[in-house]
Amino acid sequence: MPHHSPLIATIVAGLVAAFFMGAIAHRLRISPVAGYLAAGVLVGPFTPGFVADVRLANELAELGVILLMFGVGLHFSLRDLLSVKNIAVPGALLQIAVATSLGLGLALWLGWSLAAGLVFGLALSVASTVVLLRAMQARDLINTQRGRIAVGWLIVEDLAMVMALVLLPPLAEFISGEAQGGGDIAVTFGLTLLKVCGFVAFMLIVGRRLIPRALHWVAHTGSRELFRLAVLAIALGVAFGAAYVFDVSFALGAFFAGMILGETQLSRRAAEETLPLRDAFAVLFFVSVGMLFDPAVVVNQPWPLLATVLIIIVGKSAAAFGIVRAFGHSSRTALTISASLAQIGEFSFILAGLGTELGILPTEGRDLILAGAILSIFANPFVFTAAAGRLEKVRQADADEAAAIERARERDRREHVVLIGYGRVGRLFAAEARKGGRALVIVEDQADMVEQARKDGFTIIPGNAALPHVLREAGIAEASKLVIAIPEGFEAGAIAVSARAANPGLVIFARAHSDEEVAHLERHGADHVVMGEREIARRLIAMLAAARPTPA
Repeated sequence: MPHHSPLIATIVAGLVAAFFMGAIAHRLRISPVAGYLAAGVLVGPFTPGFVADVRLANELAELGVILLMFGVGLHFSLRDLLSVKNIAVPGALLQIAVATSLGLGLALWLGWSLAAGLVFGLALSVASTVVLLRAMQARDLINTQRGRIAVGWLIVEDLAMVMALVLLPPLAEFISGEAQGGGDIAVTFGLTLLKVCGFVAFMLIVGRRLIPRALHWVAHTGSRELFRLAVLAIALGVAFGAAYVFDVSFALGAFFAGMILGETQLSRRAAEETLPLRDAFAVLFFVSVGMLFDPAVVVNQPWPLLATVLIIIVGKSAAAFGIVRAFGHSSRTALTISASLAQIGEFSFILAGLGTELGILPTEGRDLILAGAILSIFANPFVFTAAAGRLEKVRQADADEAAAIERARERDRREHVVLIGYGRVGRLFAAEARKGGRALVIVEDQADMVEQARKDGFTIIPGNAALPHVLREAGIAEASKLVIAIPEGFEAGAIAVSARAANPGLVIFARAHSDEEVAHLERHGADHVVMGEREIARRLIAMLAAARPTPA
């Protein structure tokens, strides 16, 4: 049996190296993304030792982009997208124009042609889908107004880059003199725009009916394995079909598939089923980016590289901040958007590769784009941290809303109960707690559940309860009891540890599905653990004992 398999070797090397480097980064209290990038450098072609297949790594990374955008679409609606169009569309286009102008200026200073400068500038103008979404998700911003603006901005950038990629070949012919005039470019632009509109119309008219029906049929089969397979088939199938038939990006196709599926009641389950794969392939994305980094660029082109990084981190961010503020949004929103866009990624690599292949962009430009992407992605968590520190000083911009929320919470924070999760179990518990007159604050990270809890009249804190600042916001230090109603026992253990550290006198209740989870929760601070299967068995035995035989 042959043991040489580039695909398996690339996946294994990427994940193993990412685990060790990510663990080191976590130990050093820096973003795991830095560790994943370092792992890519280790297994890349520019360092000694094992070299993974760069081409395969890039294709695996594309899967990560598809699954991540599908997951975002599940928590997004067409209404959310349209609600931010007035800032996302002009804002993204203006920011692209500013960043492209800055890149063009640097290219002309380096002696490149006008066309090379335009390609270079465009590559520096578009943010990475994966980096932006991971940063937003890590800070529970996806379901906020700021998060919706960032995602809408991202969609507009993706559409602009699709146009740019399609227009580059006829532009190259025009420059070389093979094309007679600008007519070819105009026709290509019109056809691309028609295809994008056709895809959107197809998804809204046909996909909106077929996709939910297909998934509902699968759900009624009762097979969890078939349901998981159906979700992946929809995400990957629509993404591939969108690219193959309509010439739009994989990411855009997956986003629309998720957005349409997100309108059904099965969206939460679909998100849970795809989460492990999304995380794994997102890690491979960062590894694949690290593999592209050639450290020699730092020595050979230090000043052009510094200028490139400054355009990405400072120039783009300043432009985005000014644009968002000019449209009347708060400094808090502007800082979040500008920090999230201070990096470049996958579309930049594609533009750089195509520009070099067509003879428009010199190889030095491609190297600067790749190096700039690596350094900006590495720096992005630190940019977000700096922005977060600045946000503390401008939080007064949201004072009215924060004061109203705080007044509502303070009424309930007298020896109150904190409930983690508003799913099936959490909803039943909350209803009974209300009947008993108990003060309750709920923590939930799923947008649909958050909305439902608000409709039901509960005080709700959106966010991941595993994050200490979310528990603080729920008033864990003043609470008397914590009820962890989520089904993931091992994640509940991490929540229990954080809660116990914040409030040593807290009484913690949790649920479990196995003896191992019970032991884990008790070991990590839970005072009372209920195992659902055991309680069901006890209830059935009690009912059996109480039942009287039916007379003959």
